[in-house]
Amino acid sequence: MGFNKWWFIILIAVFFVLLTLIFYSKTQKKVTTNSLQTIEEKGRVKVKYPQDYTLVLVGDSMTEYLGNSDELRAYLKEYYPDKTFEVLNYGFGSTNILSVEQRLTQKTFYAREFRPILDIAFDLILIESFGNNPLSDYPLKEGLKKQAEALDRIVELVRKENPKAKILFLATISPNSKTYAYRKVDLTDEERKKWTDERVAYIRNHIEYAKAHNIPLVNVFEASLDKSGDGNRDYISDTDYIHPSPTGVIFISKQIADFIFEQKIL
Repeated sequence: MGFNKWWFIILIAVFFVLLTLIFYSKTQKKVTTNSLQTIEEKGRVKVKYPQDYTLVLVGDSMTEYLGNSDELRAYLKEYYPDKTFEVLNYGFGSTNILSVEQRLTQKTFYAREFRPILDIAFDLILIESFGNNPLSDYPLKEGLKKQAEALDRIVELVRKENPKAKILFLATISPNSKTYAYRKVDLTDEERKKWTDERVAYIRNHIEYAKAHNIPLVNVFEASLDKSGDGNRDYISDTDYIHPSPTGVIFISKQIADFIFEQKIL
């Protein structure tokens, strides 16, 4: 009887140990869903965020000014109340379109380390026009050609490495030819107009590329023009007369969210 009693106690102990292990396993699974995951895709390990949708914003400081994208997330939440969004901002100041390939394929450093974009299992990538950082080392015609060639490579890379992802282009707010870079750069009125015209040429080239290649375009540029066809000053910072004002950040964010919902991008 004593022998059987001890076996019964051992069986009970094993049973409780198994219950504990099962509970721990389920708990760990829940923790994992609330943290970054990795998935295998085409032989490449990609970081997957637990939110329903992951959006990547790529641009220069015009995109950087969207910050943590709180405004964009708030507008998206209005349209998709049952969904969650991760918005990753790869807007790096003073960079041009030629720098995007590196951001896609390599670790980059801008105040902190950023993982390669193509190592992320994103659902949508939004590529801004980089118009405020034109390729001024080249004559305009050659620079615009290089911009288009860079976009060819960028689009091809994204489609190859993340074929399920949606690609959006963003034409950012228009500069104002009368005030562009006022207080930042000492320019004559003629030089200021010339600077503005060059930047507008790159933004328009971005727009035309999107149209020619059937890429959805969030055309904030045209939406931001005033009655005279110049950049609406309400959307431009009165600190440097280049970047979006707080009103401009809200305007850009709403334009993006509106477009994503109305065009059924997600």
